[in-house]
Amino acid sequence: MIDIKEIRENPEKFEKAAKDKGFDVDLHELRRLDRILIDAKKRLQDVTTEKNRIGKAIPRLSGEEKQAALDKLSKFKKDESAFQLRIKEEQPKFDKLMLEVPQPADEDVPLGKDDTENVEIRKEGEIRKFEFGPKDHVQLGTALGIIDIERGVKLAVTRNYVLKGDGALLHWAVLRFAVDFMVAKGYVPLSVPVLVRDEAMIGTGFFPGSEEQTYRMENDGLSFAGTAEVSLTAYRMGEILKAEELPLKYVGLSSCFRREAGAAGKDTYGLYRIHQFDKVEQVVICKNSAEESGKFHEEILANSEGVMQALELPYRVANVCTGDLGRGQAKKFDIEAWMPSRDGYCETHSASKLYEFQARRMNLRYKDPATKKNVFCHTLNNTVIASPRILIPILEIYQNADGSVTIPKVLRPYMNGKEKITAES
Repeated sequence: MIDIKEIRENPEKFEKAAKDKGFDVDLHELRRLDRILIDAKKRLQDVTTEKNRIGKAIPRLSGEEKQAALDKLSKFKKDESAFQLRIKEEQPKFDKLMLEVPQPADEDVPLGKDDTENVEIRKEGEIRKFEFGPKDHVQLGTALGIIDIERGVKLAVTRNYVLKGDGALLHWAVLRFAVDFMVAKGYVPLSVPVLVRDEAMIGTGFFPGSEEQTYRMENDGLSFAGTAEVSLTAYRMGEILKAEELPLKYVGLSSCFRREAGAAGKDTYGLYRIHQFDKVEQVVICKNSAEESGKFHEEILANSEGVMQALELPYRVANVCTGDLGRGQAKKFDIEAWMPSRDGYCETHSASKLYEFQARRMNLRYKDPATKKNVFCHTLNNTVIASPRILIPILEIYQNADGSVTIPKVLRPYMNGKEKITAES
């Protein structure tokens, strides 16, 4: 959420932000409601003050003077009720619009309409040149008996799957390695709920906007989170932290659920765009400082690159353009892994910097020791690894001519030292 004072002082900045990001927000109506509420609250305060003054004076009055005071008191009570009703009617409309205002992108974010206009920063790793006709991950997984999409669909409709044997072990190995990697970096591991309250979804900026992508438990008023970011970031919501606690660095492993509404016919093949997956997520909560946010943005990107480099997977890093940013993101880096069957780099990680956008929604603050005032924190997040999407480049890049798949060295300790996945294993 944005500070309304900033919108009052520079409405053009937020009109541009909405246009650049592609969000339709009625900022004129927001400002109209703001003016109404400012006036109504001021007049309510004036009326209440005068009403209280008269109320205290009445016991000392008598006769006509007392009756006049009682008449005034009655009028002020009616005025007070009228202003309270006006505020009650207009405040929800104002609050709803405030949740729709996007955060302006940083100045070094490229202007663009969608992900096709993201700007490549660099490429890392060598793209493998095959000396044989390579198979895609579905062909490999089916032949090796480690991926069963047909029965996954039978169990739970399209965009579902079953990982079997070494496929399941490889999936868990990737996740366990990623968690260990982050714990060694000093991040505190949390096992968090995947069913969360609306306060957490709103607080992290997923509501409003992602309702169509969210699986919902209406009877309980809970939603399945599409990322552990929700629970990790909202873990301390509503609290006032001690400055010396910051930065908070969390890593969480959770199952994630996405409806993929509106994605009919898009990336339907294999394990790329699915309804349920597992993800290791990193979150940083730091002081209200653009410099600190920038430093931790580079850190969380480097963490994820470290995992990709350990897996020896070629990838590229992109600076995400305005039209591909979310409502709360001021800047985002994507990591895209090379996927041979897709003949290109495809997104596997997103590192987001949100300044105080989420913290303001969650009322997550810390006491500044210099000013003694409560200040909103800054928040950042990034994927450490998401599986089974990451299994696409692992299986395809590490495949051998005989149909076997070599297991990346860093994952072998998590698979009892096994070096290859074969049909016989």
